[in-house]
Amino acid sequence: MKRAVFPGTFDPFTVGHYSVIKRALTFMDEIIIGVGVNMNKHTHFPIEKRVEMVSDLYKDNPKIKVVAYDTLTVDLATKYDAGFIVRGIRTVKDFEYEETIADINRQLANIETILLFTEPELTAVSSTIVRELLAYGKDVSMYLPKGMKID
Repeated sequence: MKRAVFPGTFDPFTVGHYSVIKRALTFMDEIIIGVGVNMNKHTHFPIEKRVEMVSDLYKDNPKIKVVAYDTLTVDLATKYDAGFIVRGIRTVKDFEYEETIADINRQLANIETILLFTEPELTAVSSTIVRELLAYGKDVSMYLPKGMKID
């Protein structure tokens, strides 16, 4: 079975993340989406709410499991016996950083990283932007996958 983890970090529900996961599912049997816990970074929703929101988005897809995690990505992959890590890339700077991290993951745990660019029209959309807009009470529906609601 080809299983991958997608460490979505803080709010893995933007259209960019959604498109990366959708594409990864074309060649993976299962994807574990890890919603990260980081007490040092402000997030708009508590971890339980973020896991619930992402789970709801993928509830009809048995190939996806959503979990909270507070470890290294390689530890998440090892825990779920995943041979791959899927990462979403928006910019060349992201690519350079993730390529370096991919080398580290390969050395640490012999886990391959698959880097997937988001579609060009989604490259400017990041979880950070969505969180900023939410903090100011702005409508973020255009940045979310169809069917996703933010309460």
